[in-house]
Amino acid sequence: MNTTANTTPLTISDLQSGESYLAQLSLANPAVAEQQLMAFLDALLTAPPDPGILLSLLERARVPMCFVEEEMARRYHNKPLILSDEEELNFQMVVSAWRKMSKAYSLCARLEEPDAENPQYAALMATLLHRCLYYTGMVILEHFRARRELPEGIWLELHGYYETAEEWGVAYTPVEDLLENTLQATHCAAAYATLLLIDIASPYSNSVRNLNLIRRWAGMWAPLISIHRLEDDLEEPPYVVALMKDMPLHPSAIADGPSNDLRRLDTTRIGLQIGYLLSQLRQRVTPSQLGLGEETSSHVIQLLEHLSRPWTQSASPRKFRRFATEGIAQVAAGFEAMHFFISGREFVQPDSASAYSRGEFDQLFTFRDRADPGQSLNITPHISFPLDEWSVINHSANGFRLGRSNAGQKVTHGELLAVRPHDGEHFLLVHATWLMQEQSGGLIVGVAILPGMPSAIGVRLVATGGGVSDRYVPAFQLPPVPAIKEEGSLVLPAGMYQASRILEAYCGEETWQLRMLHVLQRGTDFDRISYQVL
Repeated sequence: MNTTANTTPLTISDLQSGESYLAQLSLANPAVAEQQLMAFLDALLTAPPDPGILLSLLERARVPMCFVEEEMARRYHNKPLILSDEEELNFQMVVSAWRKMSKAYSLCARLEEPDAENPQYAALMATLLHRCLYYTGMVILEHFRARRELPEGIWLELHGYYETAEEWGVAYTPVEDLLENTLQATHCAAAYATLLLIDIASPYSNSVRNLNLIRRWAGMWAPLISIHRLEDDLEEPPYVVALMKDMPLHPSAIADGPSNDLRRLDTTRIGLQIGYLLSQLRQRVTPSQLGLGEETSSHVIQLLEHLSRPWTQSASPRKFRRFATEGIAQVAAGFEAMHFFISGREFVQPDSASAYSRGEFDQLFTFRDRADPGQSLNITPHISFPLDEWSVINHSANGFRLGRSNAGQKVTHGELLAVRPHDGEHFLLVHATWLMQEQSGGLIVGVAILPGMPSAIGVRLVATGGGVSDRYVPAFQLPPVPAIKEEGSLVLPAGMYQASRILEAYCGEETWQLRMLHVLQRGTDFDRISYQVL
């Protein structure tokens, strides 16, 4: 069935025609299936059938919709910002799909005749509101995974659905959700709390891999949370939700005083759950045995420790105080560009490693009649590396928050960058720990400084068994910083680290050998490692 070529608008008036349409989805081709599903939803929204039929069709569409939209989302997850036109189009399509699902479920509630005395009606309303919370939450989650600023009013939408569930007395009414959990029922309060947990886990500072784990765990443990009104004027929990504000869970210190729209979350049982899981993991129980996913124990322990403070609503004091600042910082990306700006000169192979690239060889062959046989080949291409300018928003002792318009080089979360601060003469090595694209198209990035003043060096693996060593590649050496108990380290391109292998390094005329020890820090395109000089 070719839905895109058919000029007749799709009409679905009964359960059989809707199920027949869903059965013929081209799931092997997600792009086509996405168009088919959008035509399906548009038909239901334009001419909705009876509420019972509409709900049944939406429920049947959930599984294929989840599969197709996840496949579409892979096209822009983990991609550098700003997204390409095609990646941006895919993002907008996925968000539009989730919005249409939320709108269709809310339409079911408006079409249904109210019958508050009927327990089946209460269960139906709980299901409809749960789905509205779920798909509004998917709009929020997709913005997090694409590192996009949330659209205005999205928290008010989520709060509104939860407040309706409270008013109708169905906030904790059990609801089946086979997409999230096939073993136990959930409820509206849990769907609502899941998004609040994801938000306070600092989603823009997490990788998509971590964010997917955070979402999974939040969904598993949200039923452990209870949501309460603030009934005592003297009660001041650390965090509150204001249902009439376009804000997520936030510190109560910035609330406008007691109000009927304030709610607090009791996360005590989540704290106990995290503590139990961490003790099991440290006793060599695997994450998969604990239902935490097919992950390494070290990764899961690190992420759970990171989540324990926000998810128990414990105050997390800043290690370094931030200061509002004005000025322009210069930013370089890519190892060769960073090497150039840190060293002040082009990265070239030393004579001992002279070997010509294919491009250099082609140039020599092309212009051989002009080459002086008595001279060594010396090809010096014109070097021009881009250097972006970013506005400094604030800074602390260990990093900066920077902003810029959409013009400039793409940036990836976890990427290594070289930054010359607004008040400095030298470039520092930093990595992008927080990244978000604003609604206006501009970028905001938080960067953490790697310890020590970097020196630009070249490194290569020493060949084993008398083989020929590779060419040198740009790298950086960071000195020890005893004041913060940091040992000296090397910053290498990702994929170069091999435990205990020998590296040969050079800087200027000097060469030396060292042994690679442990990974101290890992980013998208770099590894910072400890080493031993030989």
